[in-house]
Amino acid sequence: MLGLRAGFQLFSKCSVIREAVCRQTPSTWRTYATEVQRPGEINDALARSSSIFKTYKPITPSIRHLRRPINDHLYKGGPIKTLTIPRRKKGGRNNQGRITVRGIGGGHKQRIRTVDFMRSDPGPQDVIRIEYDPGRSAHIALVRARNAEANGGRRFSYILAPEGIRSGAVVESFRNGIPDGFVPGFVDSKRGKPTYTGENEGVAENAGVQAGSASTASLALGLLRAATVKPGNVLPLRLIPPGTLIHCVSLFPERAGILVRSAGTFAQVVAHDEQGKYTQVKLQSGEVRKVLQDCCATIGKVSNPLWRGRVLGKAGRNRWLGRRPHVRGVAMNRVDHPHGGGRGKSKGNKQPRSVWGWLTKGKRTRRPGPKGPKNSNKMVVRERPRGKEKRNL
Repeated sequence: MLGLRAGFQLFSKCSVIREAVCRQTPSTWRTYATEVQRPGEINDALARSSSIFKTYKPITPSIRHLRRPINDHLYKGGPIKTLTIPRRKKGGRNNQGRITVRGIGGGHKQRIRTVDFMRSDPGPQDVIRIEYDPGRSAHIALVRARNAEANGGRRFSYILAPEGIRSGAVVESFRNGIPDGFVPGFVDSKRGKPTYTGENEGVAENAGVQAGSASTASLALGLLRAATVKPGNVLPLRLIPPGTLIHCVSLFPERAGILVRSAGTFAQVVAHDEQGKYTQVKLQSGEVRKVLQDCCATIGKVSNPLWRGRVLGKAGRNRWLGRRPHVRGVAMNRVDHPHGGGRGKSKGNKQPRSVWGWLTKGKRTRRPGPKGPKNSNKMVVRERPRGKEKRNL
């Protein structure tokens, strides 16, 4: 009998507690068990997004210093497989099986994106999306040509994405010059400056410019630059005004762009010579060199400028990228490295050298510029700053 009475009292107390809990607002409920979160939700919960970089709550040593640029505009899916080729790894070995480049090996399996650095197909191309490329620091853009015969019948291609370009933009290549009738009043001479034909008199009068060949020519030149000098467009250097930022610069008129292709880099057009043969271009290192005016370049900076501020966070990410550990020379024996041997960390006041005894710091690896021997590198107008000159910058 006492047991039934105690059980009834306990049931009454539980009912009172349940009613009190139900009367509370949901924000005051206390949950002792949480629902299982998916991996994506866990990463979002650990992430601490700032304005430009993404960091994580340091619950493990590997993500304590991890920092990644925020690129929400990148495409989340994979590439077009027909525009990729498998990357065959050799571990830094040559055709004889000998290691010629140290510190290379392993890494995640990758596919090389076939990027179009020639941009020889004229006509407008629509930017479909911006993608990540594991083989380079910059991003790439998937473009679709409006001409069905472009790119050998394949209308899709990858190009190097300039900074600020997004899906829906339109890029165009003028590698072969300005087509006739593109801007009224100009005929591209294919060599030197474009020539004015006087067909733009009405445009000049409507714009309120004084009549005359000089004023109308300058107006037509402004219309030409407004229509062509846009990020992502390819132009010959003779059609690019001084002061314009460019990238993917070619050194031969019929070859692809090879200069200024890494993330966040850019070159600048300094001046055009009066003879109409060379254009002075200032490269990222500070060197000013002459390039043939028929060579082409792409307008704008290279994308992903925050790439330099990333922090991998752990040694494993270096191995994912195919980089093996690098051993210091002073930590080796004397037979293994010129800096090896001795007691303690000392290289005996020797010049920094490689394993094979080559000088590695301060030794020139290219022909000198205008200050060197006669006719050594005639294209260099001003060498890149070194020493005190570089520190002052």
